[in-house]
Amino acid sequence: MAVAAALAKGQNAGLTQPEVVLTVRGGVAADLSALLVTGAGKVRSDADFVFFNQPQAPGVRLSGAMLTVSPGGVPAEIEQIRAVITVAAEGDTFGGSAPPVASVADTAGNVLYEYVIDGLDRESVVIALELYRRGEQWKVRAVGQGYAGGFADLVTDHGVRVDDEPEVVAQPEIRTVPGEAALSFEKRQKLDLRKHEVAKVLIDKSAFGTRARVVLVIDKTGSMQKLYRGGTVHRVVERMIPVATQLDDDGTLEAYLYALTFAKLPDITVAGGEQWAQTYLHLTGTHDGIDYDGIGGRNDELPVMRAVIDTLAPGAAPTLVLFFTDGGFAKKREIAALMREASELPAFWQFIGLGKANFGVLRTLDELDGRAVDNAGFFALDDIDQVDDAELYRRLLGEFPDWLRAARTAGIVSS
Repeated sequence: MAVAAALAKGQNAGLTQPEVVLTVRGGVAADLSALLVTGAGKVRSDADFVFFNQPQAPGVRLSGAMLTVSPGGVPAEIEQIRAVITVAAEGDTFGGSAPPVASVADTAGNVLYEYVIDGLDRESVVIALELYRRGEQWKVRAVGQGYAGGFADLVTDHGVRVDDEPEVVAQPEIRTVPGEAALSFEKRQKLDLRKHEVAKVLIDKSAFGTRARVVLVIDKTGSMQKLYRGGTVHRVVERMIPVATQLDDDGTLEAYLYALTFAKLPDITVAGGEQWAQTYLHLTGTHDGIDYDGIGGRNDELPVMRAVIDTLAPGAAPTLVLFFTDGGFAKKREIAALMREASELPAFWQFIGLGKANFGVLRTLDELDGRAVDNAGFFALDDIDQVDDAELYRRLLGEFPDWLRAARTAGIVSS
């Protein structure tokens, strides 16, 4: 792998790659954004401002702390793309810690150029890098220019309308949890995109910043064979990890596998998610000392539901249970009784049906009476692989914030 070329302030270099990724690491925690400007140094409209709440513009995509630029997709009127870093916490400055380092890499993660943005003092907003046209060629310039007027002044000076300054300045910080740095460049990109989709739902539901234990329960019955063999269940686990990163204190998923009985499995971490799936997502055999045949091949939800309920303490912090099944909830009366009991405890049960099946009592949860609060939701997906992340997380997390507010009002959850 070639060694990255170091850029000094004001220095430029050519770009020949069809797509590059800009990142800024180190130093004080900071948010990344971009301005697409014309030769006059102005945006054409607010759509040329790329930030958390508007992560895309033609040829430019923001994913967490990564700004991906496809020069060929940038409109002809745009002559410069200015990458801006803004301190995440009020009162912080870039001079208060180690200098940030801006990098330009290809999509394989090979760093082409690095720029150590030194010499900063009280700046809270800095134009880090600039990608610009020179004839038919695109180049990158190391800028490192602070903006004394602050973030709102910077964007308005570039032609962006700021109707409500606090909404522009206060960009929610997407949580990063231990283990993310160990992922490959491609996996970090995918994780960041999914974390942002989770965050969008929580923001829309006024629940961003909520902390909750996240429990994953997965059906291991024989009728799930096709979903296991085709990798669908593996992909479900991968898509649930971003939920835990934004809700759980340490970003992990507690996990259960069930059929007639159940197994409590080790927690799923960001770094170990793929290895976890390979080790534990099976229907038969013995894996990591667990007898999968002994768990059974038919379903009885009551033992695993009772096990989760027994971990809940009245008045404790909230728990979100993500329960994946392909149906067969036959013991309607017993399950209804359990859900009534569980309604007094600090957990919301989100049931997700996989495939076309008879989901029995799950389809009538919203009509279940005798509960302290509505503590459960259900939806079914014919093919979860065909549902994009935005829609999946919207359905997965849509009812949890409403339950949380009701549970707090009822004194079920610690506030």
